[in-house]
Amino acid sequence: MNKKMNLLSFCPLSLILITIFCLINPAFSRGGEYTFDIPGRRLLDDYPDKPSIDLTRGYMSNADLENAIMAFGERCSNISRVYSIGRSVNGFPLWVIEISDNPGREEPEPAFKFIGNVHGDEPVGRELLIRLANWLCDNHVTDPLAKLIVKNVHLHLLPSMNPDGYALRKRGNAKNVDLNRDFPDQFFAMNDLEDIRQPETKAIMRWSQRIQFTASASLHGGALVANYPWDGTQNKKREYYASPDDEAFRLLASVYSHSHYNMSMSKDFPGGITNGAAWYPIYGGMQDWNYIHAGCFELTLEISDNKWPNATELSTIWEYNRMSMLNVVATTVKTGVHGRIFSSDTGRPLPASIKIKGINQTVNAGRLFADYHRLLLPGVKYQVTASTPGYKSKTTTIFLEEEATTADFILEPETTNVGQILDTGCHCSGNNRNRLEVGDILAHPQMEVSLVVVVALAFILLLYRRKLCFSLPKHRQIAGSKRPTVV
Repeated sequence: MNKKMNLLSFCPLSLILITIFCLINPAFSRGGEYTFDIPGRRLLDDYPDKPSIDLTRGYMSNADLENAIMAFGERCSNISRVYSIGRSVNGFPLWVIEISDNPGREEPEPAFKFIGNVHGDEPVGRELLIRLANWLCDNHVTDPLAKLIVKNVHLHLLPSMNPDGYALRKRGNAKNVDLNRDFPDQFFAMNDLEDIRQPETKAIMRWSQRIQFTASASLHGGALVANYPWDGTQNKKREYYASPDDEAFRLLASVYSHSHYNMSMSKDFPGGITNGAAWYPIYGGMQDWNYIHAGCFELTLEISDNKWPNATELSTIWEYNRMSMLNVVATTVKTGVHGRIFSSDTGRPLPASIKIKGINQTVNAGRLFADYHRLLLPGVKYQVTASTPGYKSKTTTIFLEEEATTADFILEPETTNVGQILDTGCHCSGNNRNRLEVGDILAHPQMEVSLVVVVALAFILLLYRRKLCFSLPKHRQIAGSKRPTVV
């Protein structure tokens, strides 16, 4: 009798648990299985559903991938270069293909990166990135979109961030670490010690600090959606958690989704896009780190419902994603505000930062050309401010239409007000009078003649500066943008 009662009391509980489980969205692929606690850095178990040998047939091995990258580099050397950003745990090079009309040479242009195979058991991205590289090589002369990207963007493709995980047919790297949990997190103290980060993670961080990427995307599998920040929440709850550039991120994600064959028609995700934390929060993810620490607008793209589809489906998946991949790269050129920042006294590029009123996120200009590329939502009026220590900030108002706007800034050095103590910079005087009051200088009778000379020199200097402003180093105008304005 007691056994029957226990069984009867267990059945309703089982039914409730089964019902709850069925209601949970099954598309839990982004960065890992869904967890209700804080999914920090941890070792992963070997999953029983690793792909079989038959399922991997038709996919490139790591050696095949390396050969394909090198072959591409030789075939398309006029618009590309191949380089490595580091090595995996097992020593496999993390090969990158850069595509540009001037590969390897820094230019005042936006840079975009694609990263595939973050998780070893999600190999579709590595296949698509090789196809993307070859398509651009074959079409950059005749196709307008391919031509725009090659001429106006430095595109970097990392087909496999996790070659060891791919070789082992499992999600984590060779040390069983989920690489999309291995980055420093903004909400919780994890992965803050550099020594314990994985070599693949360190390579991405160094890469992002060396090259100033405007935007990027990582390619995953197991769902069909474009995911954008934030990925985590401060209170650990599953809820919409917007970043300062939420509108721009929604735009970027929508460009990908609506260019896709059927992503925007998703029944699980309205419009085929989702805020990461609203889907399910993760911590230590690459996406949020890129935006916070590198100023890079990154998306996490789920490009295939099946993590490891049959290789015969790759051509179809490529066709479904091709225009999305091209359009999301082109967005960094075709929208937003772009420009360069100069010093008024030297005319040289001045590395500074760009702030948008009402958006708590700073974008830094490049170190060599002081160029900036700021993604913003079209159809909105913005106040744009350029600033750097030692110079007066300047602000301009722009109305951003569908096409990009170019706004260059000329910043003037900060000057000392009349009446303050001026340092002459000379410390060789025998009477130690190295600091003079401006009022004392003007009190001398000889200054009557000197003032005339000063006024004349000032007038000549003004004419020189006006000439300088119109002879500043020119840079390529962003394709599709309006005529540049100088502030």
